[in-house]
Formats: sequence, C-alpha cells, structure tokens
Amino acid sequence: MASFTDLRSAISGLAAAIGIAAGPALAESVPFKCTILPGAEVASITITNSLGRDASCMVTCRFSTTRYNNNPQITCAKPVPSGMELEMCQLTSGGDKMVALTEGFAECTR
Repeated sequence: MASFTDLRSAISGLAAAIGIAAGPALAESVPFKCTILPGAEVASITITNSLGRDASCMVTCRFSTTRYNNNPQITCAKPVPSGMELEMCQLTSGGDKMVALTEGFAECTR
C-alpha cells in the first residue's frame, strides 16, 4: 500500500510534468453587492473581479426577512473575467419580504 508521502510526491511530479503549479491557490477578497430588488422578495448577487486576470469567484450573502428566524442565504460560484462586474445569481426569499443584508463576503482565486 502506497503511503501518503509517496502519493503526494507522485501527484506533485505529475503536476510539474504537465505544467501545473503545485503551490496552493490564494483567494483574495473582492468587491460585491447583495441588493434587495423592488418588491423585496428577490435579491441580486453581483461581484467584481478586481484581480489582474480571469479568476474563479465565490460570493455568499445572507438576509433577514419579515418572518422570525427566516434568514435566506445563497452561495454562488463561477468564473469571472478580469475587471468585470457580473451578476452571479439571484435569491428568492420564499415569499417573505427581505429586510436587510445580515452577512456577506466574496473572494476570487487566480
């Protein structure tokens, strides 16, 4: 049975042979907007890739609603071209009116 070290060495060697960097990917915080749309039952989740190259981006937004303990949250991920602002997704509240953004973050990885 191969050890973890042997497996890791084999993967690193394969990555080097095909030109993939063996180092970890670094995520960087980027600008985002979690906007409650008119009618307050849908939110638009937008991100801006402020990195110098195309990147894989992820954004998470959580909202409060008029109903107790109903805090819809969404996480969206997709590639975003460099310098571009892009709507990542939309979130519906399930019929309750959204009141405010309670938590959110976004990051892109080169």
